[in-house]
Amino acid sequence: MPDDKNRATAAAILPLVGGAENVTSIAHCMTRLRLGVQDRSLVRDEALKALPAVLGVVEDDTYQIVLGPGTVARVTPEFERLVEQAGTPEPPSLAPAAGTRTPASAQEPDAPPKTPAPAPASSTAEELAAQGAALKARQKARNSTPVKQFLRRIAQIFVPLIPALIGCGIIAGINGLLANLGWLPSVVPALAALASGFMSLIAVFVGYHTAKEFGGTPILGGAVAAVIVFPGVTHVTAFGQKLAPGQGGVLGALAAALLAVRVEKWCRHGVFPGRGKKRAWGKVPEALDVLVTPTLTVLVTGLVTLFGLMFLAGEVSTAIGTSATWLLAHGGALAGLVLGGLFLPLVMLGLHQALIPIHTTLIEQQGYTVLLPILAMAGAGQVGAALAVYLRLPRNRSIRTTIKSALPAGFLGVGEPLIYGVSLPLGRPFITACIGGACGGGFVGFFNQLGDAVGSTAIGPSGWALFPLVKGNQDIATTLVVYALGLAVGYLTGFLATYFFGFSKQLLTELNADPDAAAPGRAQPGPDPDIAAPHRAQPDSAAGPGPIAPGTPAGLGTG
Repeated sequence: MPDDKNRATAAAILPLVGGAENVTSIAHCMTRLRLGVQDRSLVRDEALKALPAVLGVVEDDTYQIVLGPGTVARVTPEFERLVEQAGTPEPPSLAPAAGTRTPASAQEPDAPPKTPAPAPASSTAEELAAQGAALKARQKARNSTPVKQFLRRIAQIFVPLIPALIGCGIIAGINGLLANLGWLPSVVPALAALASGFMSLIAVFVGYHTAKEFGGTPILGGAVAAVIVFPGVTHVTAFGQKLAPGQGGVLGALAAALLAVRVEKWCRHGVFPGRGKKRAWGKVPEALDVLVTPTLTVLVTGLVTLFGLMFLAGEVSTAIGTSATWLLAHGGALAGLVLGGLFLPLVMLGLHQALIPIHTTLIEQQGYTVLLPILAMAGAGQVGAALAVYLRLPRNRSIRTTIKSALPAGFLGVGEPLIYGVSLPLGRPFITACIGGACGGGFVGFFNQLGDAVGSTAIGPSGWALFPLVKGNQDIATTLVVYALGLAVGYLTGFLATYFFGFSKQLLTELNADPDAAAPGRAQPGPDPDIAAPHRAQPDSAAGPGPIAPGTPAGLGTG
């Protein structure tokens, strides 16, 4: 009875977040139920974490309950029904089933945390989780700079598009396989249409969600972005060149929709947002607003898009594709080593959000992004490190239990349970996990340098979940083997680096002590000077890391 199970989960969660009257918004991403709450003090964190279906909780601009892929899409509608039935005073804003409209994703802290003290002799998984929570709390206060907030909002634009990218990407892979084998020739054109239809109009969806995210009218954002894919733009000349349908792609749509939001707000408030006091003379009269505001928004933004943004964004998009291809063709091994090893630092700094439009641009141009499989190696290094921690702590049943429960998600590319529950609080195992990611990324990058490009037809999944989306310039078998070997290198290097260099002798002794033998009032050992400061966090897509909280896949960072 799956529906009964999901309904029971929703019913168990509702009172623990303060009841329906405390819920102001409901949304979900790939793995998390995201709630707006009026009174944070009414939320019972520990009780929520204790629910069997809950994998963890994350607090940021929204309160996020990690339920896992698949489960969250089934529990959310049941939760919405319960809130509606309770007659909440402020009806929750119900987001589309595939995404979320929260103003900022809660994905990542932004600055390297201070070196945590190593776990005491009586360390348990709960104590490590508490250390992870403390790290996250310190980082959260540093994660609200204007640039990072803007990048997080940009990432939120693409989160609702991920399910369609995944579905169309898998269909494209199936279609390619059928075409290569010569099977079902009458079906191949139909599958090609299904796989390509969404990508041909992705600019419209980006424009719609951009306007929605930045406070404009979504349909106006979609309308101005639709100009980019309109076949008739071939009759328009800009900068001495005829325009081409789709020129500028998602970057042009993003810029056009942002401009549309500003024009719309100027029409209604008399001044561009953030540019001073409102002026009554600049407003469109309310009686004419319904006619004048949308007309001016589409007219002004559309003309700027046609005679400027499409050309400029097209040049930028071309430069991105050319640069990525050149980088991996001429220095793939080194580039992969750097990207795979430093992806977790990018997540901690909040800068990985800037990669999402780049991934989408590459998919739009080439049919796949060559960056995602390399970045996904960061998760492989983390899994290898966790396996080494498991073997090195044979007497610490608490930590070993956490690792056993979190490893399946880790193999599928969801790494936060291992990050915040194990490696980050321990210190050195986190650094050795980054080394594993670097070696896996270097391996995949090396084959790119040899001419065997390995890419992904969608963003979001990583780890084993990326296999159905893998695509390259060689036959599918070769591409899959290269990606699988890259994962193996990441696993093995992360394991060996952690097994031999992840612990000092003192910490290893303390962690293997019997927790039950520790006296309650016993003094705790001081910090181990040999432990390097952990300052990276596993991506997830998409929404924010927290103590034992899976979410954003390694390739994204959007939940």
